[in-house]
Amino acid sequence: MTTSTPGRVLLVAQRPGAYPTIGDALVDASDGAVITIAGGEYAETVELAGLRVTLAAADGATVVVDGRGADRPVFRTTGGALALEGIEVLAGGASAIQAEDTELAVRNCTVSGGRGPAIAIRGTTAFAVSGCVISAAEQGILVDGSPGRIEDTTVEDVLGDGITVGQGADPVVTGCTVTGCGLRGVYVYQYARPVVEGCTVSHTGHEGIAVAHHGVPVIKRCTVTDTRGPGISFASGCGGEISACRVSNTAEPGIAIAEGATPTIGETAEPGAVGDDALEEMLAELDSMIGLPGVKEEVRSLVDELQVNEWRRRAGLPVGAAGHHLIFAGAPGTGKTTVARIYGKLLKALGVLPVGQFREVSRRDLVGQYIGHTAEKTATVFEEAKGGVLFIDEAYTLTRLAGSGGDFGQEAIDTLVPLMEEHRDEVAVIVAGYTGEMVDFLAANPGLASRFGKTIEFENYSPDELLAIFGRMASAGDYELDPAAGPVLTGHFRRVSGDVNFGNARDARLLFEKARTAQSQRLRLLGRMPALEELRGLHVADVEAAIAR
Repeated sequence: MTTSTPGRVLLVAQRPGAYPTIGDALVDASDGAVITIAGGEYAETVELAGLRVTLAAADGATVVVDGRGADRPVFRTTGGALALEGIEVLAGGASAIQAEDTELAVRNCTVSGGRGPAIAIRGTTAFAVSGCVISAAEQGILVDGSPGRIEDTTVEDVLGDGITVGQGADPVVTGCTVTGCGLRGVYVYQYARPVVEGCTVSHTGHEGIAVAHHGVPVIKRCTVTDTRGPGISFASGCGGEISACRVSNTAEPGIAIAEGATPTIGETAEPGAVGDDALEEMLAELDSMIGLPGVKEEVRSLVDELQVNEWRRRAGLPVGAAGHHLIFAGAPGTGKTTVARIYGKLLKALGVLPVGQFREVSRRDLVGQYIGHTAEKTATVFEEAKGGVLFIDEAYTLTRLAGSGGDFGQEAIDTLVPLMEEHRDEVAVIVAGYTGEMVDFLAANPGLASRFGKTIEFENYSPDELLAIFGRMASAGDYELDPAAGPVLTGHFRRVSGDVNFGNARDARLLFEKARTAQSQRLRLLGRMPALEELRGLHVADVEAAIAR
């Protein structure tokens, strides 16, 4: 009996003395083996468990591993380590490469065909894909949970998504080209935290880069162009960063930030010297919001004034003292919080504020339980907000009229008034609430109204705008809303919009969640695993059931 030696080099070739197939070589391979493959076509599939092995094309050889006649992955590995170098992989009824908790390295390979992801990587073990070309597959690369790198790789002409990152995975995707995708170029979801840097995404059927389900990516120096959907989109509940990206010739808006999403958009120049492209990138986030034409006009007028002031300052001309405190008045669910976040980013982009961070507080964050405690809490919150935006939601609850005997809300207001004047160049205070109640709030202190430079009114959304918001929520969740549901939804929004407690986009969000629940109940009654189109389909019946709840 003979035994193989760790690190042994095995040759696969169609000649005497060599292994005729990759499978034959693997029978004799042990951990650390390197299997060199001579040029030729090998019609086989490979399954590994716990083995650490390298499969490499011989120098200058064209090696094709053809699994098109099988309904299983061409390479499937669990545990261990697998390195593929310089190999062309042709898939049939399954993925080309499927790795579970494997130290996978795919270098300079060409992968095409198959069902599902061409390369599917799952688990918590690091991986590397570099210098590869993936094409003509249902999906490109799927990463679930795994750390690692995808670099200098092209994904092209796939029916679905180009690169998908999910399940909390945090790989680095750098220097890649993703083009010709039926759905999204890069899809980040389920708490994934990738860094996407220096990539080019183009010609996609939906968004260029889409973030959903609490994804938190860092997107840097990327170019997104020629997409049928927005260039970059963030669904509600998602965060992360966008910096130095160029978005062109995409659906409007180029950068779509849903209400409830919190990504930061960084500039490409030094504070106070932001170029037109960077500033327009910030304003694109504002433009991505549905409706609110008056609000957008007011914010743009503020930006124009701030920009001209900066130009005057650079030219040595005098600039009058200007505070940045605002009043946002209107009903709930009209985007006041989202606009306040964008305003902070704009102030940072213009060099007006050094940080631009957003601090949202309410009555309970400012009001204490005994005399002197409120002043201390309010001053601390104000200090922490310096350099950015302090957003006080439902600010009218601080007034004496909103409280009862012994209430300390008035103390919070009296503490804020001098701080807002002394530090008007260091912080932007935005107070928000119902229009009528904000009048009472401003009357609570003689100097309070004069601290605010402008009141911006947020009007209720129209039924058509609420339908668009509902549709955007559905798209962000990868649902397809039946067009016939449109009239049902607009009719519902028209009926309920007159209610004194109507919550605008909040009510649209609640209705969407109810529709999802109704869809889940309907699909469970099928008694089988639903098809992909069934999982994505949101029917009129689902919407009607949600309205009836």
